[in-house]
Amino acid sequence: MPFRLRALVPAGLAVIAAAPLAAQSAPRPPASAAVRRAVETITESDVRTRIAVIAADSMRGRLTPSPELEQTAAYIAAEFQRFGLRPGGDSGSYLQRYRIQRTQVDSTSFVMMMGRGAMQRWTVGQDAGVGGTLPLTDGAVTAPVVLLVGMPSDTARPFGAVDVRGAIVVQSLPAAPRLRGGPQAALIAKGVAAGVRGWVFLVNVSSAALATQARNALRPQLAVGGPAAGGPAQLPILLVRDSSAIDVLRAAGEDLAALRDTTSGAVRAMNGVTFTISARRRVLAEESAPNVVGILEGSDPQLRDEHVVFSAHMDHTGVAGAGSCSAVGADSICNGADDNASGTVGVVELAEAFATLTPHPRRSLIFLAVSGEERGLWGSGFYAEHPAAPLAQTVADLNMDMIGRNWRDTIVVIGKEHSTLGEVANRVTRQHPELGMQLIDDIWPAQNFYTRSDHFNFARRGVPILFFFNGVHPDYHRPTDSPDRIDAEKEARIVRMVFYIGLEVANATARPQWNPESRRQIVADGGN
Repeated sequence: MPFRLRALVPAGLAVIAAAPLAAQSAPRPPASAAVRRAVETITESDVRTRIAVIAADSMRGRLTPSPELEQTAAYIAAEFQRFGLRPGGDSGSYLQRYRIQRTQVDSTSFVMMMGRGAMQRWTVGQDAGVGGTLPLTDGAVTAPVVLLVGMPSDTARPFGAVDVRGAIVVQSLPAAPRLRGGPQAALIAKGVAAGVRGWVFLVNVSSAALATQARNALRPQLAVGGPAAGGPAQLPILLVRDSSAIDVLRAAGEDLAALRDTTSGAVRAMNGVTFTISARRRVLAEESAPNVVGILEGSDPQLRDEHVVFSAHMDHTGVAGAGSCSAVGADSICNGADDNASGTVGVVELAEAFATLTPHPRRSLIFLAVSGEERGLWGSGFYAEHPAAPLAQTVADLNMDMIGRNWRDTIVVIGKEHSTLGEVANRVTRQHPELGMQLIDDIWPAQNFYTRSDHFNFARRGVPILFFFNGVHPDYHRPTDSPDRIDAEKEARIVRMVFYIGLEVANATARPQWNPESRRQIVADGGN
């Protein structure tokens, strides 16, 4: 997640957190001895010990890809094997691997806009920048233009009645957009589904700013091999300065000042105008990275083919000078204890607890530790395209990302309002006041955390999700996010709470159901 630290607790939350837990509890049937024994395997000591392993200095920040990430994956796989989980990875192993390519934009790449007697050509790497990842395919694409001004208000039908199949979308924005998750990525995904062949941003930035972005595009970069994971599909996505297109826009009857008023969200075909994109990348080298997948078979013959996923990302940002890690004094290792050794350990603790439970839950359980989250949700995107069990038979994803810091008695659960999973989570947590833990809704909606962790790759493919998250803090993506700052006792209570929620979902006869409006807004096909 890109760093953007804000106040963690808005006015009023203290009142919520102070409400007596006993007053919120509801009677519950006593847990069986088997359930109690399983829950009791989730301990503060285990949490602290496992985080110390995964977030040790010797793991050097677990960058994707790196030898240390491989060591982390091997450690988790060994734990899954010790618990007796069935391997869910490649060739009977616990590891699922995806290709990573080191690529570079071809210096001959260009884009060109023509129409009604006017023409403008931009060279990629000089006066045109790159958004997303250019495809590897050769050859130019020339297509008619659909103009989009700003962001559409109707996210379900962003192009209205305009047919974008076979077109290149030219979108006017005040600044370069964020393409990893968020509304813009969702919009591009809908364009891809509708048959868009390319995307060009007209951005209102200085020539110097655009030139810097353009030069950066020529640097070698890492990208997931094959279809993009967790971000916009690999169609050509480029950026040009809007004022450099003024002659073609004027010839087409478009006024630059009007286009800069991006509040309209207008969309229209630019009749008589075409865009040519001749932009590609070349592969310099290929590597791979792991996910870790363990499966616990369900006990019910009718429900064992359905699955509940418990997920977390095991990677982090590496060391200073490698990923997005910045040194603090002499400390150059971003340990990532909270982000996200905490969530990864939560998955391991849950795997051990459920493996201890006899009988097993009715539905099967998948324990998933992914990599590449910090690069753009790579590993979860790959898993969603190549799941260990069909996503149509995956009833829920419970994702944990940063659960070891901040408030002792509160955890934010993002996505509660979007499905009946929220009702389950609220009810189950009320039934367990001994955990001293309260669930609250997303208190940072402007930061769009819903799209910024691995659950999003499940949600946009129709799987109901809950995202357990304690918010960022001053140590986020810094070497000071170290094991000694983790509140292991609090995390153990959160993981126990997730156990009870997961157990309820896995044993319920009915599957969780989407709120229809949420499904329409979030799921990539609009729920159709």
